[in-house]
This record gives sequence, C-alpha cells and structure tokens, in this order.
Amino acid sequence: MTNDLDDLFERLRLAKAPAEIEALQDGIWQLWLTTGDQQLDKHLEEGIRALSAGDYTQAISLFTHLIEAQPSFAEGWNKRATAYYLRGEYRASLLDVTETLRREPRHFGALAGWATMLRMLGDQRGSLHVLRRLERLCPNLPGLPEQIRNLEDELE
Repeated sequence: MTNDLDDLFERLRLAKAPAEIEALQDGIWQLWLTTGDQQLDKHLEEGIRALSAGDYTQAISLFTHLIEAQPSFAEGWNKRATAYYLRGEYRASLLDVTETLRREPRHFGALAGWATMLRMLGDQRGSLHVLRRLERLCPNLPGLPEQIRNLEDELE
C-alpha cells in the first residue's frame, strides 16, 4: 500500500487539472479508508454513517473503539477529529489532528482542517504555515493559492 500511496502523492504534487487532483485525492482516500481488518472496516463505516447523520457522540464512540483497536490507523484519528470539530470541540479535534499527522504527515484532509481551525481561533500565522505545508503536497489544489494570498494580505 505504501508504494501505491507514495505514487499517488507524487502524482498529486505534479497534478494541475482540478479533475485530476480530485481523482488522485479520491484514490488516496480509498487507501486511507481501509484498516486491513474487516471488522474494523465495519466500525469505520458505521462511524462515517453516524457522522453523516449528525450523531457525533455515536461517531466519536465508534472512532474511539477503532483507535483503541488499531492506534496506528491514521484515519481513525482523522475521523474522530472531524466529529469533535463538528461538535464544536476544537481542542479535542486539534489533538486528534496532531495524532493523525503523526501517523500520516501527508494527510491533506487533516492539514486543511487544522488550517481552518487555526484561522477560526484567530491564529492567521499558524494557519498560513499549515496551508504552506499543504501546498507542498498539492501546489495546484483549487482555492489554495487564493487562501494563502488572503492570509498573507491579512498578515501584512
């Protein structure tokens, strides 16, 4: 899986067309959303359904089970970070984003979420730093150059 992931990330870094970028990100998500354990994959799916239904407490519970069963699985941390974020628990979300990035430093979803939370919390400089990290992964991500420019303008 690592070689496939490395290849997809290299292609993502070079991609210019929005449709190509989206397709590559989708391919990466497909790899990220597999635990390698059928039972844990079911927990992940249930958690995603709970998240979509707005049942953040249930989603957090399911993702916590997943994290306890397989702590090295970055996407369990990322999904729980998302549930905490949607529930307005930014501190808990930021802690889980940190754990996600410890396991998968290239996690563009976690980086984008981190940048958004930092900006919401008034840390424009921190948000810009994270967006520049995201830019190294995918320089042509639609909307990213504008976000960076806007933050740079705010900080001048």
